Amino acid sequence: MTDPAAVERDAAEAASAFAHPAVAPDATAAYGEHPDHVVDFYAPRGETRDQAPLVVLLHGGAWRAPYDRLHVTPFADFLARRGFAVANVEYRRGSSLPHQNAEGPVAGRWPETFDDVAAAMDALPGLAATALPQADVRRTVVTGHSAGGHLALWAAARHVLPAGSPWRLPSPPMLRGVVALAPIADFAVAEELGVCGGASAQLLGGADHWDERLPYADPAALLPTGIATAVVQGRDDIVVPQQVAEAYVAAAAKAGETVGLTLLDAVGHFPLIDPAADACAVVAEEISQLAW
Repeated sequence: MTDPAAVERDAAEAASAFAHPAVAPDATAAYGEHPDHVVDFYAPRGETRDQAPLVVLLHGGAWRAPYDRLHVTPFADFLARRGFAVANVEYRRGSSLPHQNAEGPVAGRWPETFDDVAAAMDALPGLAATALPQADVRRTVVTGHSAGGHLALWAAARHVLPAGSPWRLPSPPMLRGVVALAPIADFAVAEELGVCGGASAQLLGGADHWDERLPYADPAALLPTGIATAVVQGRDDIVVPQQVAEAYVAAAAKAGETVGLTLLDAVGHFPLIDPAADACAVVAEEISQLAW
């Protein structure tokens, strides 16, 4: 049973992260026809070089419809104030209504969630050139929080997807690296721990599709990538516990790849995207180390 004090701390951290007013983007562009096929761009603030590294931000929320990109706009603005160009990506998530026999909104859509992230990543260099010319797409870092951390890792691993996958790239994507924040990075471990109410299995379409689809979706199965990767994780995270991140790092090591893991003491799930929290500055520094 989860410690009541930990639950209370998590609720306080979530309240702090969600208390910031939404920050409007400097530009918005569409990468497809669906209403969720949009990217919000944030220009680097203050004195910057002619061009700034581009940070692609993928929001979390267990791939469920009620959670959209709005809640990470303060984090996007925080990164912009650190001198980055930022692309905040929206994508299709699960239904807003519970499915039959489900306790709440179901996580993700197969294959639409993956279709969208792949399409957005492929379109971003062209979109950024028009919407945000300050962005240096040659220095792109992908980051994401929670379920968005999963999508960030997946986006960097498309070149190692199984042959025949519609999302597979013929060569590694042009990325400086990935900084995954409390990511759902190992689906098997996440399901064992009941992360987000079984969201990983829901994303794959349920238990009947688990074995078939896992090799196409689970970051722990898509290794090595050859892309510089760092994971930032709070030790007190009860939403996506550190065992999930540790399992991914161990899987990478077994595949012959080193993934950086930064564990933050007395930090839970939400301070990683909370501009008022010290953990957010740690995240920005991790991105800086890859981008500049």
